[in-house]
Amino acid sequence: MDFRSDNTAGVLPEVMAALADANRGTMTSYGEDPISARVEKRLSEVFEKPVRVFPVSTGSAANALALSLLTPPWGMVYCHASAHIQVDECGGPEFFTGGAKLAPLEGAHGKIAAADLEATLAAAPIGGVHHAQPAAVSITQSSEWGAAYRPAEVAAIGALARRYKLRFHMDGARFGNALAFLGCSPAEITWKAGVDVLSFGATKGGAMGAEAIVLFDEALAQELAFRRKRAGQLFSKMRFVAAQLEGFLKDEAWLRAARHANGEAAALARGLAQVPGVTLAAPVEGNQVFAQLPQALRAALEAEGFQFYGWEAGAPGLVRFVTSFATRRAEVDRLIATARRHQNAA
Repeated sequence: MDFRSDNTAGVLPEVMAALADANRGTMTSYGEDPISARVEKRLSEVFEKPVRVFPVSTGSAANALALSLLTPPWGMVYCHASAHIQVDECGGPEFFTGGAKLAPLEGAHGKIAAADLEATLAAAPIGGVHHAQPAAVSITQSSEWGAAYRPAEVAAIGALARRYKLRFHMDGARFGNALAFLGCSPAEITWKAGVDVLSFGATKGGAMGAEAIVLFDEALAQELAFRRKRAGQLFSKMRFVAAQLEGFLKDEAWLRAARHANGEAAALARGLAQVPGVTLAAPVEGNQVFAQLPQALRAALEAEGFQFYGWEAGAPGLVRFVTSFATRRAEVDRLIATARRHQNAA
């Protein structure tokens, strides 16, 4: 009954099968293998245009390397105050960009509003040698609060990026969950909306340890090849990273997994909303549920074996539940029933 994170789940069967297949025979090393080529072809089909794909091992590596392409060391990268690059990557983006500054913005449910970004850019000291210069904007899809950017919202930020000559990055750690919720095409919320680089998440969705930097601007590919090697992310046996991505993408396994996780989160949210004293703190638009729980109820749930994280940085008493492809409806139902039992007895 583990609702701490989708990182605690295992590996999709399709990914494990792809790894077993990749373990047969020999293949050229350092990404020159046929599996890596097939992954790039498949993602080009997914995004409806030729893309360059650079597999890496972690989302932090994907984000930091992506941003290193998009800003000079004196640049400013605008992001949400709760963004993973701002809060949870130990200065990695600053390190890999050579010192670029992150400029955190506020916004409801972890999302940057185009109007707020525009106001910030309008007041920026562009051209002033004493100040870091606007260089890039990064958004998270879905956000750290589980909210999904609609295509129009992404496009509005993309339009601002073009107007102010900024590069546009998307952290897609839960890209599949956002896509499953929105029901649009991957192209609509990425390059068609102005995104230059996507950190395509697979680990949270069911890979063992694989992400991909997807370049919609192929002119960036040569530089990224060197940056990835310098960062220690060019694996000699790259086929095993690529194989995870191939299994993840095969027959839309990634979207089926995301739909399942989203469905379990939606069921959990519906049930918790009916429990006296429990309040949902954010819209459920993916696989994350944020809720205000009475302290006694939180303690009771933990005592009965339910695992989840407190989110006190958001508000006192706030907790987060995360579902995954491996979450079972019986676990969701049991959590809801347990919460009702304790609250009715209170």
